[in-house]
Amino acid sequence: MTMKQQLTRILTVTLILAVAWSCNQSDPAPKGTYVQGVFVINEGNFTQNNGTISFLTREKNIADSDIFSIVNGNALKGGMQGYAIAGDQGLILVDNSNPGSDKVEIVNANMFTTEASIGAPDIENPREVIAIGSSKAYVSNWGTLNSNNTFPAGYVAVIDLATKKVVKKITTDKGPENMVLYNDKVFVGNFDGSEGKSLTVINTATDAVSRSVPFSATPNPIGIDANGKLWVQAGLDLIRLNPDTYETESTVKISTDMSKSAGNFAMGPDLKTIYFVLSSWNGNTNRGETYKFTITDTAVNLTAPFAKRIFTGLAVDPRQGLIYAGVTPSYTQSGYALRYRSDGTLVDSVKVGIAPTGFYFR
Repeated sequence: MTMKQQLTRILTVTLILAVAWSCNQSDPAPKGTYVQGVFVINEGNFTQNNGTISFLTREKNIADSDIFSIVNGNALKGGMQGYAIAGDQGLILVDNSNPGSDKVEIVNANMFTTEASIGAPDIENPREVIAIGSSKAYVSNWGTLNSNNTFPAGYVAVIDLATKKVVKKITTDKGPENMVLYNDKVFVGNFDGSEGKSLTVINTATDAVSRSVPFSATPNPIGIDANGKLWVQAGLDLIRLNPDTYETESTVKISTDMSKSAGNFAMGPDLKTIYFVLSSWNGNTNRGETYKFTITDTAVNLTAPFAKRIFTGLAVDPRQGLIYAGVTPSYTQSGYALRYRSDGTLVDSVKVGIAPTGFYFR
């Protein structure tokens, strides 16, 4: 090889390395232990305040059972109610059995190191958290229960993630729970069956209630489907609602057996399939099955359950399409996250914390 050929090869390799380095610098990969994977929300035993957040990568069937303690050296001390990521911050809802000890713990989303904590009186009985963009989050709160354990008016706490403070409380009906984001609206379901039979609609631009949509039973917003329609559970009915006009477009009856109750609804990544648990109490035992239906079905086929068992939590991974189901053997021992394919075949089982009730996918 001549000197000229050697110089040409060196220059070519140098140019390739320079281009590769430039590309890496312009689009750096996020760093951190918890950048991709599945967070399992383990509610724990409420009186023992031993809820945890577990984490597993999709390729493994072993989970880290309590990542907050692993990273920060101390426990969250409460029941875990929810987790969501807004921008580069994660928000953990902690419901402590001691009055005045509830909080939202804010962590670095990639490393899970704690950054701030927001407690009472801004946060009281937190139920669910959703991100409103990258700089704001909503947390539904029951508030402090009355002395006879009835519900006061609830509220949604607006958290400014730049200051890590609650900047506003939006009053709702009693017992606000699940929330669904649609464009510049958040639909809030209310849990109190005696008086909370309406969806509260919040304008995310003004952080104010814009409407209240009445229902015949306690409404639970499930999600927005592939056609841009909002699905709401109200008792044993599944209602398709136009989120722009607030009109009911169709109603699907789940069951006519009033001894049964439906819960743990989860919409698939295709936004065309909804999974849920239908159960009833038999003595001291809750029994039932898990079903699925599509948004074009006119009835739920109860003769062909997705799984012949119930779960304490249900969610679908938008990346892989696997269904994650929480199993709680008791409130004194570890639970399990079961992974299913969409045809109902079981993939595997992962040991997690006590009472897995929710999942967050990243």
